[in-house]
Amino acid sequence: MTEIRPAVPEESVYLTRWLTDPAILRWFPMTDAREIDDAVRIWMGYAKYEACFTAYIDGVPVGMSTLYLQPYQKYAHQCLFAIIVDENYRNRGIGKALLEHTSQAARDKFNIEVLHLEVYKGNPAKRLYERMGFNEFGQQPKFIKLENGEYLDKIMMQKDLTNGRS
Repeated sequence: MTEIRPAVPEESVYLTRWLTDPAILRWFPMTDAREIDDAVRIWMGYAKYEACFTAYIDGVPVGMSTLYLQPYQKYAHQCLFAIIVDENYRNRGIGKALLEHTSQAARDKFNIEVLHLEVYKGNPAKRLYERMGFNEFGQQPKFIKLENGEYLDKIMMQKDLTNGRS
């Protein structure tokens, strides 16, 4: 059974490990340790607001999610989020559990009305987002140019949390 609880700063080591895994890094395209460290710092910065969550199975951290809360009232009704699941624990319902927990916290604790995400074209996680009620609202072709010259298109998706319970 998956247990999800607010993340603590000490868990940043797991996020760093996952973001340096080549299989995961394919969908979080970062090029060096500095960029990964910066992403981890920003992601884990939301832990102090209890807007960052860690999923555990049998006491082992297996995934994380975070809400990138907006500091200005005019934007506070919407929120970008990110999610990552350890490659060895995929297809076990962890992503779904994290997404449900994160959506509920967004709506109930932070009064988020619209939850949105960015995913790169070809990422198999897009199917989960669609099953969980997220709809594509745009694409940005050639968003990232990888070191090998390949481009990744960014897909933007969102879910209205005011329509029923997520």
